[in-house]
Amino acid sequence: MRANCTCTLVRCRDGTNVIVDTMTAWDGEHLRALLGEHGLGVGDIQVVVCSHGHSDHVGGNYLFQKARMHLVGACASHRDLYMDHFGRGKQDEELVLDSHAEVVVRRSPGHTLGCVSVIVSNSQLGGRVGITGDLFERAEDIDDESIWKDAGSESETLQRKERSKMAQVCDFIVPGHGPMFQVTQSMRSKLKEEI
Repeated sequence: MRANCTCTLVRCRDGTNVIVDTMTAWDGEHLRALLGEHGLGVGDIQVVVCSHGHSDHVGGNYLFQKARMHLVGACASHRDLYMDHFGRGKQDEELVLDSHAEVVVRRSPGHTLGCVSVIVSNSQLGGRVGITGDLFERAEDIDDESIWKDAGSESETLQRKERSKMAQVCDFIVPGHGPMFQVTQSMRSKLKEEI
């Protein structure tokens, strides 16, 4: 199997720049070039979020040494200081990343038990965007669940539940290994039926 993740830049209204899933360690120069296309350098990223700890999602983290926070799944750190942002509290607890509370991280276990997703409200697309990591591999896995199952799931039951929850609250989804797609009512219904 070959895999490299979808990498997403979120530019918040308050000036906070968030990068979600940093690809592999061999993608550093490519990632620098992509940021450059947006007039940014690696030092302009304040928050790094990796949906989970697999190497195709965390490999470029080394580039962002000036970021105030790195989140790998539910584990947050800055240098060698680890922060307990989620604690052992509620599953639906969210971590706010910007001063307008429009970009939040929430737990979304399934692919791994520590997975997180980023939810962007008030997006330029006119709706809420979920950047889900491997909760969704790509849009096609809604009709063919073997796609996400074959990619591995530490809890198929939780993953089904989280996929449905994410589809209910988001208008668009950026999956872990494919282009963003718009969530339709039929997708929401199908995912809810599968719980």
